[in-house]
Formats: sequence, structure tokens, C-alpha cells
Amino acid sequence: RGNISKILGELMMLIENDKRGENYHLTLPYSKEEFYIPENLYIIGMMNTADRSLALIDYALRRRFSFYTIMPAFKNQKFKDYINNINSKELIDLISCIDNELNENIRQDESLGEGFLIGHSYFCNLDKFEDLHQKLFQIIKYDIKPMLKEYWFDDKETAINWVNRLNKIIGEKDE
Repeated sequence: RGNISKILGELMMLIENDKRGENYHLTLPYSKEEFYIPENLYIIGMMNTADRSLALIDYALRRRFSFYTIMPAFKNQKFKDYINNINSKELIDLISCIDNELNENIRQDESLGEGFLIGHSYFCNLDKFEDLHQKLFQIIKYDIKPMLKEYWFDDKETAINWVNRLNKIIGEKDE
């Protein structure tokens, strides 16, 4: 994390598609060597738009990259097969609530939106845990709850209501 323009400096110009190759170079300030970006180099950057510190991207940087949104994969057939193989009603019900209700609430919230949806990655590799119920409780308590409290920092009641709904699905007590 940081000021990308300051981090990349003159490199910002060279990462443009039409400024790559040996014909476009700059001289490095310390070594005085010439430097260029090869035409076949692909730079892949990832960011979580839910991170408020990254919400505003420098337009100069945005102009140099293509953007592709990756949505939660709850409806992906491989993920559904994986969840069904675990064979847990509470897991299926929890994911259904998050995907169909909580995420829809987040999507419709004017201060949040699609960039803040709860993703499927919290529920990967669950087959490694002997006590699935305990792991689901931990996911809600230590991952989802703090995030919801941050999302609705000015509306704690909404965050707590959602945590309580998720806890109720797995048979845990309210907040």
C-alpha cells in the first residue's frame, strides 16, 4: 500500500502498452543504465475495493490498466459441489443466507455496494477441519463480524442483527 505514483515514478509512463519495448526507455538515476519494459511483460495487480484506503485510484494509473471484477463464487458449480460434498445443512444454510440475503443487503446499501460483498473464500478448505461447527462459528466471529461492524460502523444495530442471524443458522447464541 502506498502512493503508486511515488512508488513507480517514471515507470508509470513505460507501463503503457504503446510505450513498451527497446524504443522507449529511461535512464535509471543511480546506475545511469537504460531501462525499458519488454512488450511481452504483463503486470497483474489485484486490489480489494472494500479497502477504504484504496478506494480512489490515481487516474493516471487507472488509465494504464484494464480492470476485471471478480465476484463471490457461491454459485460456481465447483464450489457448490465442494460444499455439497461436505454434507452439512448448517453450512449450506449459512452460505445461502450470506449469498442471497446478506450480500443483497450489502449490494443495495448506498455506502457499500458490490465491492463489499462477502466472498466464498471464507468457506474454502473446510473439509480439513474435524469440528466444522466450531470452524463456522470462528468464521462468523473473527472474520465476518468484524467486517460487518466496519461496514456499518455508524449503524451497529444492523451489523449485530446480521451477526445474530448468521449465528442462529449454526445454532449459536445471539450477540
